Amino acid sequence: MAQTVSDDQRPDNQVRLSGRVSGDPEQREMPSGDRMWSFRLVVPRAQPRGRQTVDVVDCAVWGGRPRHTVARWADGDLVEVEGALRRRFFRSGGATASRVEVEVTSARITRRAGSA
Repeated sequence: MAQTVSDDQRPDNQVRLSGRVSGDPEQREMPSGDRMWSFRLVVPRAQPRGRQTVDVVDCAVWGGRPRHTVARWADGDLVEVEGALRRRFFRSGGATASRVEVEVTSARITRRAGSA
């Protein structure tokens, strides 16, 4: 007998984050020739545990409008991003490694660094 899943129980991989850009975003060319932008987002924890009050999240932008948006960001800008969690595998020092990052599909700046 097949089990039905209601809409509120369906698996979903959507991420929405607001935080501060740490370092200027960087454009990289992959071995495949594809270009992407990457940056780190510092996100305050809603409920800090001990001394850990923020999380640092790696983000990747592969194309479209978000790539042009992120290209204009700078260290310290406050931004909002939406996307999905991805686990990316790569070779490093002869071994296979992986990292989890947010693949950004929507991005906007909320406040430039240094502006009040």
